Amino acid sequence: MSSHDLDAWMWADAVKRLERAEGLQRRFFKPAGPRPPRQWEPPVDIFETDEAVWVVIALPGVSSSRLTELEVRGDELLVAGERPVPAPDARAALHRLEIPHGRFERRVVLPWPRLALAGHELVDGCLYLTLHKR
Repeated sequence: MSSHDLDAWMWADAVKRLERAEGLQRRFFKPAGPRPPRQWEPPVDIFETDEAVWVVIALPGVSSSRLTELEVRGDELLVAGERPVPAPDARAALHRLEIPHGRFERRVVLPWPRLALAGHELVDGCLYLTLHKR
C-alpha cells in the first residue's frame, strides 16, 4: 500500500469516526420537548367520623382564586392550583426562598369509597374540605 493510499484510508476512517461521534452527540444532547410545569405537593391531614371525612391541606399564600381543581373522582381527591412567588417590592433582593411556589397538585387516594365533596373553606393558609360518606 502506498503512503498516498494509507493517508486516504486514514482520512476516510477519521471522517467516518467524526460523523459517528457527531451523530451520537446529536442524539445525546437533543433538545427536550416541552417540560411539564414544576409542581409541589402540599401536606395533608385527614380525620374521620361516622358521617364524614375532613381533609386539611396546607396552602400558605394561596387564594381561592388560585385553586384550579378541587374534586373527588371515585376514591381519589384532587386539589391543584398555583402559589405565586410573593413580591413585596420589585426592588427587593431575594436572599432565601424556602416556601414552595408555582404549580401544586395533590392527589390523595381515600380509603373510603363513594365520598361526596360537601363543602370547602380556605382559612389562614389551610384548605378545609368536608367529604360526606354516602
